[in-house]
Amino acid sequence: MIGFIVAGLIIGALARLIVPGKQKLGIIATLVLGLVGSVIGGTIANLLGTGDIFELNVVGFIAAVVAAVLLVGVAEGIVQSRRRTRT
Repeated sequence: MIGFIVAGLIIGALARLIVPGKQKLGIIATLVLGLVGSVIGGTIANLLGTGDIFELNVVGFIAAVVAAVLLVGVAEGIVQSRRRTRT
């Protein structure tokens, strides 16, 4: 379980580094998005037959980072749209 949290944090941090610009997401949001991305990546790797959902492999890691990048982009878009409606 601790390894899953650490992997989620690393994947979330990598995703934030890949997304251009400054994100206004905190460490908890980064962790949650990284965890969700790693589950999505594990599911994709499992569907492709390269490993189990909770098994760390190259295909799952790449898919997890891509999924987390997309999730960070969506989350940042939601945060920015809420800020625009308040002002």
